[in-house]
Amino acid sequence: MENRSIFGLHGIAGMLIATVLLLSILAFLTIKALDVQQANATNFYKIDNEKEIKMFSTENGAHRVSAN
Repeated sequence: MENRSIFGLHGIAGMLIATVLLLSILAFLTIKALDVQQANATNFYKIDNEKEIKMFSTENGAHRVSAN
């Protein structure tokens, strides 16, 4: 006969542990995403030689320079 405890690791306690773990991961990633967005919100770029930018070119990223 198996021990079927509703409060065992495979029952309510396991569900609560998994839920708390997932919510804490979600909160951590949300806070880190907000930190990254706030850090880059004032990181402006300027464009050098905008007349030389071609429509289809792999070198277009070289014209973007960080203004900081």
